[in-house]
Amino acid sequence: MLRVGGKTACMACRSMLSTNMGVKFPVPLQKLHPLSRSIHHRFSGNANPQRPPHRMAARYFTSMSRLPMRPPKPPRGSGGRGYQQQRNFWMVRLATRLLKLRYILLGGAVGGGYTAKKTYEEWKDMLPDFSEYNWVIPDFIWELSEQIDLDKLAKALPEMEEIAKLLPDLDKIGENFAFLKSLLTSGVRLGSEVKGAGLHLLLETSGDPPLKATDSSSAAAQDPSDKQYKKSSDKEKLDQLQEELLRTQLKYQRMLERLEKENKELRKVVLQKDDKGIHRRKVKKSLIDLYSEVLDILSDYDANYNTQDHLPRVVVVGDQSAGKTSVLEMIAQARIFPRGSGEMMTRSPVKVTLSEGPHHVAMFKDSGREFDLTKEDDLAALRREIELRMRKSVKEGQTVSSETISLSVKGPGIQRMVLVDLPGVISTVTAGMASDTKETIFSISKAYMQNPNAIILCIQDGSVDAERSIVTDLVSQMDPQGKRTIFVLTKVDLAEKNLASPNRIQQIVEGKLFPMKALGYFAVVTGKGSTGESIDSIKDYEEDFFQNSRLLRDGMLKAHQVTTKNLSLAVSDCFWKMVRESVEQQADVFKASRFNLETEWKNNYPRLRELDRNELFEKAKNEILDEVISLSQVTPQHWEAILQKKLWERVSTHVIENIYLPAAQTMDSGTFNTTVDIKLKQWTDKQLPHKALEIAWETLQEEFARFMAEYKGKDQDDIFDKLKEAVKDESIKRHKWNERAMDGLRVIQHNALEDRSITDKPQWDAAIQFMEETLQSRLKDTDSVIRDMVGPDWKQRWLNWQNRSPDQHIRNETKNELERLLKLHEDHTAYLANDEVTTVRKNLEGRSVEVDPVLIKDTWHQLYRRHFLQKALSHCNLCKRGFYYYQRHFVDSELECNDVVLFWRIQRMLVITANTLRQQLTNTEVRRLEKNVKEVLDDFGEDMEKKTHLITGRRVQLAEDLKKVREIQEKLEAFIEALHKEK
Repeated sequence: MLRVGGKTACMACRSMLSTNMGVKFPVPLQKLHPLSRSIHHRFSGNANPQRPPHRMAARYFTSMSRLPMRPPKPPRGSGGRGYQQQRNFWMVRLATRLLKLRYILLGGAVGGGYTAKKTYEEWKDMLPDFSEYNWVIPDFIWELSEQIDLDKLAKALPEMEEIAKLLPDLDKIGENFAFLKSLLTSGVRLGSEVKGAGLHLLLETSGDPPLKATDSSSAAAQDPSDKQYKKSSDKEKLDQLQEELLRTQLKYQRMLERLEKENKELRKVVLQKDDKGIHRRKVKKSLIDLYSEVLDILSDYDANYNTQDHLPRVVVVGDQSAGKTSVLEMIAQARIFPRGSGEMMTRSPVKVTLSEGPHHVAMFKDSGREFDLTKEDDLAALRREIELRMRKSVKEGQTVSSETISLSVKGPGIQRMVLVDLPGVISTVTAGMASDTKETIFSISKAYMQNPNAIILCIQDGSVDAERSIVTDLVSQMDPQGKRTIFVLTKVDLAEKNLASPNRIQQIVEGKLFPMKALGYFAVVTGKGSTGESIDSIKDYEEDFFQNSRLLRDGMLKAHQVTTKNLSLAVSDCFWKMVRESVEQQADVFKASRFNLETEWKNNYPRLRELDRNELFEKAKNEILDEVISLSQVTPQHWEAILQKKLWERVSTHVIENIYLPAAQTMDSGTFNTTVDIKLKQWTDKQLPHKALEIAWETLQEEFARFMAEYKGKDQDDIFDKLKEAVKDESIKRHKWNERAMDGLRVIQHNALEDRSITDKPQWDAAIQFMEETLQSRLKDTDSVIRDMVGPDWKQRWLNWQNRSPDQHIRNETKNELERLLKLHEDHTAYLANDEVTTVRKNLEGRSVEVDPVLIKDTWHQLYRRHFLQKALSHCNLCKRGFYYYQRHFVDSELECNDVVLFWRIQRMLVITANTLRQQLTNTEVRRLEKNVKEVLDDFGEDMEKKTHLITGRRVQLAEDLKKVREIQEKLEAFIEALHKEK
C-alpha cells in the first residue's frame, strides 16, 4: 500500500490520483483493482443509486486504513478455447499489458515520492507562524527554531535517485520482456487447456474482461509439457513483481509514518513552549474552547431549548450498554467515565469539549482542578467526581436528570469537537427506577436531537440482534433523511464471532438492514470488555482485529469505515463543516433577540438600570446589612424599656396569682413574708431565667423585624421583600442564644429579690405606684370577668335591649347572694366553707334557682378576688405615708406595708434583669445575629436556585435574558472572528 498526503490506496488508484499532482498516467477505470474501483466510484460520486448518497466519501478516503493488500485471486472456471481464433491479437494485447505494468510501477513510485514530499510541505505550513508574535515570544523559542532546521529536514526527503533505488530491479523486468519477445518470435500458441494461472492473474490485475479466443486449433498445437512450464513461469514472474510492489509500498509507508511521528513531536514541543511562554502573558483561548463557552452559556440560559439555539453539537445516543461511553473514551483517548456491569451509569447529559493540547488533562467547567489523564489515580478521581455530580443532579425520586455536566478534555492528537453523551435508551423500567424514567430519557434525547444542526452519533451494539434496537427508530424519527446522522456499529469482534452470517454486518453498515438513513456508517471495536483495559491496548486490539478480519478481506467492510480513529476524523470534519455553515446565522438570531429585549426594557422600565438577579441580590444584601448595623445603634434606654415592659407582661400573672394573692390572703404578716420568700426562691431557680432569655430573644427578633419594615417603607424596592423575609427567618432560625448567660442571670435575679431595703422615699413611691397600677389592672380584668358571667345590668338591658341568658341569670342570682355574705363578713377568708355553700344553695332554691355547688365556688372566687383587690388598693393608699414607719421599723399592724416591699422587690428585679439582658444583647447577641445574617446572605448568594425563587418578577427575568443574550452574542462574535482567522 502507498500513503499519499495522508491517504491510503492501492498502486493503481494512486496512479489515477496522481493526475491531480501534475503527473499523468493514463490508466482506464476498468484496469483498476476492484477495491480501487469502489473507492474511485465513491470519490467521483458514481455510487450505486440504490445506496444512500455518501457526501463524505472524499473525506473518508483520506482516512483509509493502512492494511496491506492481499494478492489478487485468479478467476475461477475461466477457459481458454476462444483464444486460438485471435492468437496474434492476443499476443499484442499481452505485450501491451506488460508494458503498461511498467508504467504502473514507475508512476506509482514517482507519484508516491512526489506526494510524500508535497505532504511534508503541507505539514510544514501547518506549523505556527511566529512572525506575528515577535514581541511576546521569548528567546528560547528562537533557539528552538534554530535547532530545528526545516530546510535540512526537507532535504532529507528522498530525491529521484533514491526513488529509483526503491523501484523493482529493472534487469529482472528486462528479463521478463525478453521472455515475452521470445514468445512473440517463436510463434508459440497457447492451447485451450491452458487455464492460465499467470495469464488470468495478470488480466485480473489489469481489470480487463477476458479476451475472446478466435483460433480453436491453437490449443491442439501446443505441447502439454511446454504449456505447464509456461504457466509456472508466468506465475513465478508475476509473484516476484507483486512482492516487489508490496516492498516498495511498505518502504514508503514506514517513511511517512516516521515523518508523521516527527511532526507530532514537533507540534507537541511547540505547544508546550507556547503554553509556558505566551499564555502566561496573554491568555488566548482556543477555537473549540470559545465555542464550548457559548454552549455552556446557552445551557444555563435555557436548559429546555425554548430559545432558537441551533448551534451544532455531536449528540451521542444509543441503547443502554451499547458502547456509547466506550466510543467516547476512545475518541477522548482516556477512560474518563464511570462504568458498571449492566446498570445505568449515565444519569444526566455530559458535554465533553475535546481539543488539542500539550498535556492530556481534563477539567470541569465550574472547577479549577486539572485531572492528569496519564495517571490512574487522577482517572479514578475523575470518574468518582462525574458519578457524584450525576447523582447530585438527580432529584429525589427520579432516576435521570436533564442537568448538563460540562467537561473539557485536552491532549495531543485529539480531534476538536463538542460531544454530548446522553443516558442510554431503555425499553423497560426495572426495579429501583422511577416510573417515568423511560419517557424522561426519550424527552431528553429528543430535546438534543431536534436541533436541526445537531450531529447524531447513533451507537448500535453489533453483538446483539439488530431487531432489539430501540434507538434506530428514535433517530429515524428525528432525522428521516439521515442528513446529519452517523451510524456506528460497536463490538464488531463479537458480532463476527457470534453471527452465523457475516453478511448481516455488511447489510448494517450499508444501511440496508435498519429503516433509518445515515450520512456515514462505521464499524469499531472498543476492547475485550474488561474495565481495566487501557486505551493503547484497545487501539492495538482494534487494529489487529481489522487487519486479520475476513470482513475486510472479503470486502464486506471498506477500509475507511473501520476503527475509531477514522470515526473521530469523520465526525470532527462533519462537526466543523456544520459549525461554519450555521454559526453566523445563529449570531444573527441572537442579535435580533437582543434588540427585542432592549426595546421591551426601554418601554417598561425607562428609568431603571438593567440589573440582573446577581446584581439585585448584591444590592439587597447591602441594604440588609445596613439594617443589621442600625440594630446595633439602638440606645440602651430603648432596649431596657422594651425588655422591662415585655418581661413584666410575661410574668405579671404568675406574680399576682401564684405569689402575691396566696401570701396576702393569709392575713398574717409573718406568714406573708415566709410564703413570698419561698415562692420567689422557687420561681428564680426554675422559671424566671428561662422566661427572661426568651423575652430577650423575642425582643431582638421584633426589633430586627421592625427595622426591616422601616427600611421597606423608605422608598425601597419591593422586589426584595421575599428575600429580606427569608433572610430574617433563616437568620433567627440559625441564631442560638448563649445559654451560659443563664447561670449568671439567675444569681443576679436571686440577689435582687432577696433585697428588702428601700433606701429613699422616691423608691417607696415608685413601688406604691407600680403596685397601684398592677392592682387596678387586675381589678379591671376581674370586673370584666364578672360582667361576662352575670350578663348586662339593668341599664344595658333597657338602653341596648339586651337580655341575660339562663346561665347568666343563675350566675347573677348567685352573685347577689354571695355579695350579701361578703357584706356581713368583710374579713372573710378566700375560701367558702361547706356549710356556707349549702346555705347559699338553699337560699337560691327558695327563690326557685337551682344551682350547682361548683358554680357557687367559681362565682365566689371572682367576687372575693374583686373584694380583696379593692381592699388592697385602699391599703396601698394608706401606705403612701408609711415610708417613715417602714424606715424606723415601727410595728403598726395597720401600716404593715409588706405588699409594697414585695412590689418594690419585683420592680427592682425587673430593672436589674432588663439591664443585664440589654448588655448581653448589645455586647454579644446583636453581633452574633449580624454574623448569622452575613452567613445566610453568603449561602443564598451561592445558591442560584434560592435566588431565583426569592428574587422574581418580569423585570428581573428581562434583565437576566438581556445579560445572557448579550453574553452569547459577544461570545459568538469572538468565535466567528477566530473562525475566520483560522481559515
